[in-house]
Amino acid sequence: MSMNWLEGMNHQMDSMEEPGRPMAVPVFAGQKLVVVGGSSGMGRQTAADVVAAGGSAVIIGQDPGKVDDTVQTLAKEGSAYGITADLTDRMQAERVSQQLAAEHADATLLVNAAGLFVPKPFLDHEGADYDSYSELNRATFFVTQTVVRGMVAAGHGGSIVNIGSMWAHQAIGATPSSAYSVAKAGLHALTRNLALELASHQIRVNTVAPAVVATPIYERFVPKDQLEATLHSFDGFHPLGRTGTVRDMVNTITFLLSPATSWVTGAIWNVDGGVMAGRN
Repeated sequence: MSMNWLEGMNHQMDSMEEPGRPMAVPVFAGQKLVVVGGSSGMGRQTAADVVAAGGSAVIIGQDPGKVDDTVQTLAKEGSAYGITADLTDRMQAERVSQQLAAEHADATLLVNAAGLFVPKPFLDHEGADYDSYSELNRATFFVTQTVVRGMVAAGHGGSIVNIGSMWAHQAIGATPSSAYSVAKAGLHALTRNLALELASHQIRVNTVAPAVVATPIYERFVPKDQLEATLHSFDGFHPLGRTGTVRDMVNTITFLLSPATSWVTGAIWNVDGGVMAGRN
């Protein structure tokens, strides 16, 4: 199990820590994070880490119960806000953009973590399958545009991290994912374009590209009682010998959000247990 890099960086703070709990260094003090897909998995943990490190968070999610639970949990550490919407619905996506512009134009950080992943052979895809991916990409595009407008107007710069995918780099026979891969490849391309366009505003844009990571995304097509065994069946697929964890991913996401990577933009970071390096 990997550690949270934000905790225990300054050993002089040890005396201030709560018993049994490391204190996060306030790397994100005074910063507001918008997390698209922030009510579960990587998005939720990223928000939790940023709030624990002094920031605030705006959680955008589809399930009202999960959004409320996330906001209430984060509120124990700092400020948190919730927006509930189905981003594959264009009217709801537009409402989210309007609310962000009206209430959260001061955001300096953005993580695009919303996603869906349902492997399906190319010949079995229907229009609705494809549209679910393309509409989510559309929402991500315009929500990002809204947040960036606020960053540019404020003039303080910012940092954006997108959650891409190893599947955007290569196809995997066991998980036929043509529509998903098209969507994630588009997100990788958006990363590079925005990095170039927004550099003069000191807004950095990067992407992390995970391989198999134990997140709720697999619950859409794997029975709950088989989920753990299914995920571990991919351990050997990764040269490092195990599937990834949410903590593995979030450490890199928060690192890219932070000033520690102030000279990194337009990067697609493979956080994949070594998959893109080759095969065992």
